Amino acid sequence: MRNPLSKQVVEIKPSGIRKFFDIVSEMKDAISLGVGEPDFDTPWHIRDEGMYSLEKGRTFYTSNAGLKELKIEIAAYLKRRYQLQYHYQDEVIVTVGGSEAIDIGLRALLDPGDEVLIPQPSYVSYEPCTILAGGKPVIIELKNEDQFRLTPEQLEESITEKTKVLILPYPNNPTGAIMDRSDLEKIAEIIIKRDLIVLSDEIYSELSYAGEHTSIASLPGMKERTILINGFSKSYAMTGWRLGYACGPKEIIEQMIKIHQFAIMCAPTTSQYAAIEALKNGDEDVAQMREAYNQRRRYLVHAFRKMELDCFEPYGAFYVFPCIKEFNMSSEEFATRLLQEEKVAVVPGTAFGDCGEGFLRISYAYSLDRIKVAIGRIEKFIFRLREEQKQNDQE
Repeated sequence: MRNPLSKQVVEIKPSGIRKFFDIVSEMKDAISLGVGEPDFDTPWHIRDEGMYSLEKGRTFYTSNAGLKELKIEIAAYLKRRYQLQYHYQDEVIVTVGGSEAIDIGLRALLDPGDEVLIPQPSYVSYEPCTILAGGKPVIIELKNEDQFRLTPEQLEESITEKTKVLILPYPNNPTGAIMDRSDLEKIAEIIIKRDLIVLSDEIYSELSYAGEHTSIASLPGMKERTILINGFSKSYAMTGWRLGYACGPKEIIEQMIKIHQFAIMCAPTTSQYAAIEALKNGDEDVAQMREAYNQRRRYLVHAFRKMELDCFEPYGAFYVFPCIKEFNMSSEEFATRLLQEEKVAVVPGTAFGDCGEGFLRISYAYSLDRIKVAIGRIEKFIFRLREEQKQNDQE
């Protein structure tokens, strides 16, 4: 029998995030700080709207691009929050989570061999989605000393005649880094000069703790060359509802809808009705959750400083990215030992790119009580490692 598998697919590495989560799920008294999923339930008024849609028998397909009412609310939300003007009819598509938007956005843009610039560490889907779309990933290694922000120098050095797309993953998963308006303005100059398209993943835009989030699409000359991706999973605690969206130029969205209609048909109808309620009346819920995350963020940064563990202060998403290079072990080894010895699961930085070596992703999308217990265990582990190092140095 011939080999039934695609060589391209076989060569793609599986996600490094799930490994430790799968182990901890079967380990008694273990604490996971590994998965980027809000510990909040979806607010009741949003759930009620989803249930009401079922009671009313709204179990039909929607149009491929999504419910008209939802697209109108998405456009209104972006205008209200980020001063962005999109026409609901032909510049908005509702997708199955932000992840589908990333996938079909790249497939709509890329021809074989087109280069896609991917700043790393970053979300695990960008690189495989680029490969599956026929593109060539070009990795830009972000640096701790730059607070993991993309610099104009790094961008300019990475562009070739084959470069077509820049993925802009801010606020960033896994580092918590942000790009403020002045950072984005410098990047935008190069993007326009070099005629690039931007895929701006702004799924964590509502979780920004240093002032209002700025979308690169709102800068002069950028809306017509940006696909803005966002969704409901993180800001509204709606991960299982699987709903996202993309906004962009009509000619690009039209092609994304074509791919979407053949592969997906439409996003879940119940989720779309719930999302309308989220956008109409969910601002207070978002603010409350953001404040809770901010409290946890401040606690973790303080705890790591108390441990004298190098960790820059993140101002977005719900992750910290401490450096563990002082212990002279790989991120994988550190995370494995931490899980085995203290029953705390975190994600090795290498799950988000090779330049994540020497770092860990720790999520604070968990209750403060749970985080405090985990930090106590991490502190014990780090103290023990430092004692081991002292003994080795003496020997």
